[in-house]
Amino acid sequence: MSQHLVDIVQRLGRPRLLVLGDLILDEYVWGDAERISQEAPVVLLREERRESRLGGAANVANMLRGLEAEVAMAGVVGSDEHAQFVRRTLEGADVDTGCLLEDPDRPTTVKQRFLGRAQHRHPHQMLRVDREVRTPVSLELGRQLVERVTARLDEFDAVLVSDYAKGVCSPEVLRDLIAAARTAGTPVVVDPASSADYTHYRGATAVTPNRTETSKATGVRIQNADDAFRAGRQLVARLDLGHAFVTLDSDGIAVVEANGRETLLPTRKREVYDITGAGDMVLATIGVGTAAGAGPRDLARLANVAGGLEVEHVGVVNVTREEILADILRDSRSVSVEPTASRKVLELDELKRQLTARRRLGERVVLTNGCFDLLHVGHVRYLEQAAAEGDCLVVATNSDDSIRRLGKAPDRPLFDVEHRTTMLAALESVDYVVVFDEETPRAVLDALRPDLLVKGGTYCEREIVGWELVESYGGQVKPLGVTPGVSTTDIVARLRATPAAPERRDAA
Repeated sequence: MSQHLVDIVQRLGRPRLLVLGDLILDEYVWGDAERISQEAPVVLLREERRESRLGGAANVANMLRGLEAEVAMAGVVGSDEHAQFVRRTLEGADVDTGCLLEDPDRPTTVKQRFLGRAQHRHPHQMLRVDREVRTPVSLELGRQLVERVTARLDEFDAVLVSDYAKGVCSPEVLRDLIAAARTAGTPVVVDPASSADYTHYRGATAVTPNRTETSKATGVRIQNADDAFRAGRQLVARLDLGHAFVTLDSDGIAVVEANGRETLLPTRKREVYDITGAGDMVLATIGVGTAAGAGPRDLARLANVAGGLEVEHVGVVNVTREEILADILRDSRSVSVEPTASRKVLELDELKRQLTARRRLGERVVLTNGCFDLLHVGHVRYLEQAAAEGDCLVVATNSDDSIRRLGKAPDRPLFDVEHRTTMLAALESVDYVVVFDEETPRAVLDALRPDLLVKGGTYCEREIVGWELVESYGGQVKPLGVTPGVSTTDIVARLRATPAAPERRDAA
């Protein structure tokens, strides 16, 4: 499955998305809570620094840019300095603000947090001050917003709705937007507000409520996967959705599809430092994947990875494709529920895509080749040595017909290719195994272009097949050592010379 997810990330392209919702400016004031005021029983915070960050729907747009999507922002801000900062920051991230309207009668939503540190310890939030208006935007402003968005719907591969219940996602705006998108065949994914009337999302492609939000919307107390599925079925049926993603924090994501398929996609355990922004990251990831045509279960798997990476950071950060790829590939040598061979033994085209992903992360690819007909300690040591030369080891092994054409012996190979690849894939040092049918690995080398070609045994550099090809594109070639007294030929000869023990038959 990890290879499949890598392929999806590799094929995301640069989809174009529209984000509509409530833009928020998050302000942070850090300081030293040094003493109690003499004027009143309150803590005095001596300010040390301030920081302003995009929040709400603006944060989703920024996260999409981190995922290399083209993004347009739709919403309403006030005519104030905070709106100017939000617009400037979005445009600085190359977000299209052509669908961003101003309302002089509403302030830009600002959440100001005061964080104090006492006795040089970690800062803690002391107070949050919200500057906002929660009433729905006027019918006229809502109409203008929808008109501006629907006039450009054909530009977008998907629409994301980030509803923070600050008035932009009014019933009228949602109704008209979803209807227009449905007519245009543009998917709409909604991250609902915790206090929202979910009927306003009717007709969307999908929703991404968390455990608490889903319980409020359906009346189902979610304690396990069956509860999540039951609540998800309600949402899909009542709202005419294509599917629902019920996010269950550390338990993963429950996916319920309109076709009746239900799946719980667990997430692996992580060190959780801050859950801020995790929901926005899930929405952004699902949005990018939806725009690229990924299916619901794959979307949930990617969202698990991206959301997990988000909570490993303090504060809101942009998770990149490189980080997602690195996280997917990180445990490629560890125990998995997938059979080892299915994870490691790949066709050449698929392996090429996997290596492209690893090179994007700056990894050094090492390749070696051989028949590996009878895996022994010499092979194991040599492959461990090869793996230590880089970040990723590919073993190319001959097919059965290829070995026969080499004319090693009439009864070779001793083990067929399925046995040989399974044994190689079981080694921790080996990341990938690929089979080639030619007598030499030149076609594999030309397709994969390893950074380093190695070969164990008594070869010198110019005796290693393919050396000139590897060096022609700037790669390196290196002979590795040999384990004295251990070779496949000698082992096979000794086995043939040893009389077979008589078959033992137990008495009936």
